[in-house]
Amino acid sequence: MSSRRSWRLVGALTLALTVAAGCASADAAGEQAPAAAQTRVFSADNGEITVPVAPQRVVATGYAVPALIEADAPLVGISTWDRGLPLMTPEDLATYQGLEKIAGGQAAETNYEAIAAVRPDLIVIGVPGPALADIDMDRLESLAPVVAIGPSLPSAWRELSRRQADAAGRLEAFDQAEAAYEAEAAELAETYRPVLSPLRFGHLGAYGEIADGTFQREFAGSWGTNIAEDIGVNYYGEVKEKRGGAGDVSEYPSIEELPVSFAEADAITYTVDPDGSVPEAVQYVLDTELWKNLPAVRAGRVFPLRYTEAATYTSAQQTLDAIDAALRPLLG
Repeated sequence: MSSRRSWRLVGALTLALTVAAGCASADAAGEQAPAAAQTRVFSADNGEITVPVAPQRVVATGYAVPALIEADAPLVGISTWDRGLPLMTPEDLATYQGLEKIAGGQAAETNYEAIAAVRPDLIVIGVPGPALADIDMDRLESLAPVVAIGPSLPSAWRELSRRQADAAGRLEAFDQAEAAYEAEAAELAETYRPVLSPLRFGHLGAYGEIADGTFQREFAGSWGTNIAEDIGVNYYGEVKEKRGGAGDVSEYPSIEELPVSFAEADAITYTVDPDGSVPEAVQYVLDTELWKNLPAVRAGRVFPLRYTEAATYTSAQQTLDAIDAALRPLLG
């Protein structure tokens, strides 16, 4: 089972971000202490944490890795983030490759000695809440303040990445990336409004299990759908049973249920890999007669989407470009 799917059933975390500005200390002459010495209280998944106002040496893991690279945070160590490499710009990829790797792709692969060696003044843990059980938090907290800011719903990457950038004192860079994304999304929404507004979409995800004879149906707010929604794609329906986290916006019916699941879809999008190749679990569905006889398929309104795993504003702009390329035939 993929690492992404492994947290799909994690319960949604409703977490408010409240940041209180730390008071600057003064020396005997009444001068303000350097920004790096000032602190504030940050609301993280692991509680109210006192962190530097302007951290100088940041360690990031999990979803915090791409977010903080893009925000130009002062990183000194990161976990590996192989799944996100195809989504990085050449500049961000060069930054990623040049940084010390202090952990693997799983929380249990944390290298505490490597973290200690880079002398962080802030550690940002970007893993799901349950994965924190695989981390020795006491040991990490003995090295530097630790803020855990992990994923919940797939569409929550917007707030997740904002909180991670805020923890590292890099909101200005984050806001610039957000504004660029929103401007492009608004332009595409205007372009596609006439052709998208009448259509009801379904989405076929890449995480069905062939051995179990299942496919993945993704609804609004899921990985394959949430960015397309920003330009006006309307994904109808909802899961039969909400099970928390990504389980609130995707489900895994048996292949026999395919005709019923997509019966009302005027159009269907489906996930492909970053290079455009079709994942095995998706190809399994596309090869069936059940798929070929769906109304949307017979009408020729089926569209492959790349870069559906984007979890930052900069990477999501690549997703917008891919959605534009895929849906362009609708414009005639």
